[in-house]
Amino acid sequence: MKKFFLILAAMGLMAFSATVASAQDEGAAPAAAEEVAPAQEVTDLFAGSGEEVPLHQALKTKFIEGGAGFMSLVIICLILGLALSIERILYLAFSKTNTVALLEKVEAALKEGGVEKAKDVCRDTRGPVASIFYQGLLRWDQGVDVVEKTIVSYGGVQMSLMENGLSWISLFIAIAPSLGFLGTVIGMIQAFDAIQAAGDISPNVVAGGMKVALITTVGGLIVAMILQVFYNYILAKIDSLSIDMEDASIRFVDTLTKYSENK
Repeated sequence: MKKFFLILAAMGLMAFSATVASAQDEGAAPAAAEEVAPAQEVTDLFAGSGEEVPLHQALKTKFIEGGAGFMSLVIICLILGLALSIERILYLAFSKTNTVALLEKVEAALKEGGVEKAKDVCRDTRGPVASIFYQGLLRWDQGVDVVEKTIVSYGGVQMSLMENGLSWISLFIAIAPSLGFLGTVIGMIQAFDAIQAAGDISPNVVAGGMKVALITTVGGLIVAMILQVFYNYILAKIDSLSIDMEDASIRFVDTLTKYSENK
């Protein structure tokens, strides 16, 4: 599944690169007979001038104004972060198991066919809980104490598998606003260079340069907030699954203890 989403992220990056090239060509094209400033169009939209600008056109305008270099890096962080987040969400969704029903099946299998039949039930059930049960049943002949230790150890392995990739998502959450701030600082330096070249502190030069510089910061913060929502949702799902695993493991050990006593 992770390979699929890496391919999906690569396709998204290629599509984004094509969009960036189109945006740069559009921004660098010479003005025709009637030139309309893109920034003025967006300003008119928010000011309610009556001239409605499509959302994608407004976003493309802001992307060009912020500078394709730093804005591209910020969008790449968004694409990769979303790809990893969706992959984790789907993985956790497929890891969800009805633990009550699984325990009932395992208990019935132990009564009907013993440990081997219980292994078949766990082998045919997907999810980390079934995998933990299966690993415990593999060491049934070594005693319940060994089974319990195995369940605890393999539960840690399953937790690591569920948390796989979260470090990359947190990296993109941290690096996106940092790239935005870096673009802002560089944009301010360019604005001061323009003021020095003009030899006069013109309000138009200062305001224009500052606005362009701050767009990268806004983009980085928006990306970080979007990924943070996904990150917290994934953590909540992992906590829910870990609670289910712990509860199911305790009940599974109790079931094996009763089975060994009645055997």
